[in-house]
Amino acid sequence: MSSPSTKSASRRSAPPVLSDAELARIAGELAEGKPPMVWFTAAAVGVAEGKSGKVVALDDPSAGDFLQVRPTGSKDVLSFGPSEVTLTKPARGTTVAPGGSARTRPESVPAPSNRKDNTVTQPSTLPSTATPAPRSLAPVSDDATKPASAPATPRPAKAPAVRKAKAPEVTVTLTGTADGEWTVDVVNGKKRSVKGMAVSSAAVAQAAKILHPEVEEVVAGILEAARGVQQAKVAQLQAELEAARKLLEELGD
Repeated sequence: MSSPSTKSASRRSAPPVLSDAELARIAGELAEGKPPMVWFTAAAVGVAEGKSGKVVALDDPSAGDFLQVRPTGSKDVLSFGPSEVTLTKPARGTTVAPGGSARTRPESVPAPSNRKDNTVTQPSTLPSTATPAPRSLAPVSDDATKPASAPATPRPAKAPAVRKAKAPEVTVTLTGTADGEWTVDVVNGKKRSVKGMAVSSAAVAQAAKILHPEVEEVVAGILEAARGVQQAKVAQLQAELEAARKLLEELGD
């Protein structure tokens, strides 16, 4: 993009292309979520004339360059004034003038030949012959001079994407109580396959030895604590049983 002074000078020399009705149309399409297509005029700075773009937003008109346009093929959003774009798509072979009118691109003029015509004088003894008038050549159309376009090569079909099968996620939860009771829960994916199944302390101790030394150490500590609790219960029950026997003997006498 050129400096702001250059853009201001070019905008003062060219009348606005977009009318108030066209600006209202652009605002309406933006409100509907449909960015309108515009084409850059000769007054556009930094963008090729005739190139297209989409208006993505409208700023305050007092800012001058209040049209926010994303040129086709670019990810950048640039600011332009109403004299730099038009809603009229230019025809092929024409350009858009700053005033909005289409002008035909000048055809190339052949360079004048530097060769001199050599005049040959016929002897007077030869009979004069009438020079045939030159025949006019019909204009050759542009289509005749264009090379034949090659047939379009068909694009190879894309191979369908192969989805990788996800391995099932299985969660095994082992729960133990202070009394030495153990239960196991198994969740397969999002489905609970096993819930609250009772497991013996011996099976838990054997599984802990297979898994990891740290797991074995933790489980062994829990089993030892549960064993101490059960031994205390046995001692208490034995004491209660002994007291009940003595009382029974006394009552028998």
